[in-house]
Amino acid sequence: MHTQNSPPKKGTRNMFFDIFSTKNKKIVKRWMKEHEAIVVLAHKVIAAYSNNNHTLAKKELASLNNVAVDHLMNEDIELFKLLKKRDEQHHKIENDIKKFKENFAETKINLMKFLTYYSKRETPLDESFFDQFNSLVGILGERIDFEENNLYQKLETI
Repeated sequence: MHTQNSPPKKGTRNMFFDIFSTKNKKIVKRWMKEHEAIVVLAHKVIAAYSNNNHTLAKKELASLNNVAVDHLMNEDIELFKLLKKRDEQHHKIENDIKKFKENFAETKINLMKFLTYYSKRETPLDESFFDQFNSLVGILGERIDFEENNLYQKLETI
């Protein structure tokens, strides 16, 4: 049994590590599901716009806005929490998270501005919208791939 003057038994330490690790795995799993939802909604926007159904495209764009903003905000909060839990063993992952946040900052701001602007009922979906949207979808696809194949895999190991 652990007392204040004795170190925790190895099994206890592993139990807490497993809980933390399981929490990260759940977060990563949720984020990956959100990525799938973002991709599906982006394709729905493209399909509706391509079929000249701007009303449906607006509806799907509003849904995309909600899912994407919620995902980005949650990701920021969770990554911030992980950065606060500094541990020498996880210093490399901490640096990867910082680089990820710095590299994605401009894209995230542009995405949020775009979604906010084009989700407004009064904003028409014109050719400029479609060109910008396709560009953003390409960038986001690359970003999602990077997150899932680099950052998320590392988070699942801590």
